[in-house]
Amino acid sequence: MKIRTSLLAGLMAMALSSTGWAAVTAKFAVTLPEKSHQGQGVAKFVELVKEKSNGDIQIKPYYSGALGDDVKVTSALQGGTIEFTVPQTTTLTGMIKAYEILDFPFLFKNAEQAEKVLDGPVGQRLMDDLPAHGLVGLAYWENGFFNATNSKHPIQKVEDFNGLKFRSIQAKITQETIKALGANPVPLAVPELYTALETHTIDGQGTPNAVIAALKLDEVQKYLSITRHSYGAFIPLASKAFWDKLTPEQQAIIRDAAVEARAYQRQVARAQSQSAREKMAKNGMQVNDISDAERERMTQAVRPVWDMFIPQVGQELFDQVQAQLQ
Repeated sequence: MKIRTSLLAGLMAMALSSTGWAAVTAKFAVTLPEKSHQGQGVAKFVELVKEKSNGDIQIKPYYSGALGDDVKVTSALQGGTIEFTVPQTTTLTGMIKAYEILDFPFLFKNAEQAEKVLDGPVGQRLMDDLPAHGLVGLAYWENGFFNATNSKHPIQKVEDFNGLKFRSIQAKITQETIKALGANPVPLAVPELYTALETHTIDGQGTPNAVIAALKLDEVQKYLSITRHSYGAFIPLASKAFWDKLTPEQQAIIRDAAVEARAYQRQVARAQSQSAREKMAKNGMQVNDISDAERERMTQAVRPVWDMFIPQVGQELFDQVQAQLQ
């Protein structure tokens, strides 16, 4: 009896961390490859959590969509079968309409404006709605400004979008933006994108430069046009079912690590955007900028999309964003 009691005590001691917590292991689902700006942000986050917890919180990343696309893994977080993921905020618009405010086309002129909104009261207000849906938001990271690629011709003016079969995600605001620009939206998940472009099932798509390079889309697209038509933010999420089992100290470590990794991830995103543009141009992709006058014409073309979605996000929230941008 004494031996069995001693053995049980030993096993319990092994299961406890140096701080007295139960050791924690978790899975982190990542859509993009490890070397992408998203992947590097996750790697930094995992490293910081391990360091801050003295190795007692171990998080294993699964890169390149190994556990599924953003919609699937976000649902898995809600069900408690995966602990972390970092989708673009657009993924959340199906459950929280207010997140559509971040997808308004040509809303942000530069990254500084985006940071002002995301890291301030608006960003926190949006995150406050997540726990009711089984999710916990930790911070906002950067995907970057979206630029258009296609296999037909350079996009230099809004009319150049006309008739293009253009990849879209499921979010209605993205589809309406593509329509407003004159192209035809074709919903596709990221893992299907390369093949669809290669086989000309679709003509083009819009993602940040770093994502275009990470997914090797320059191999199947000839033209890159710096439209900057939308800004994409990533949001590291934790499963609330998992989160609620953690101690306040563990929660603080995880949240602090996500915020601390934010500056690093954004720096990587911006460096990769520039280097990706240069590398893809060097490899033969034709890259063109958009004049201020033509970007303004594109902005005016999508204003009906703003009018369509302001009632959904709420006039008061829209006004709050505009006040911050002013």
